[in-house]
Amino acid sequence: MPKRILEGVVVSDKMDKTIVVKVERRVQHPIYKKFIRRSKKYHAHDETNAFKGKVGQKVRICECRPLSRTKNWEVLVEGANA
Repeated sequence: MPKRILEGVVVSDKMDKTIVVKVERRVQHPIYKKFIRRSKKYHAHDETNAFKGKVGQKVRICECRPLSRTKNWEVLVEGANA
């Protein structure tokens, strides 16, 4: 099964080797048929601490094995320039 890749915005980078990424998606309301935004925060592993002081930057994250209780995602290298 292929690994999922998501794109979002860095919300926090205060932890060591971890960033928090907010991913937004658009879903249609089942009754009113209007598109609404839903967001979720993911903890992503950043081995090199490349996003030091880069809150608000767009980044791509990829699924990986569980690295801790909350971390199941890692930062893609090409996502640094996205």
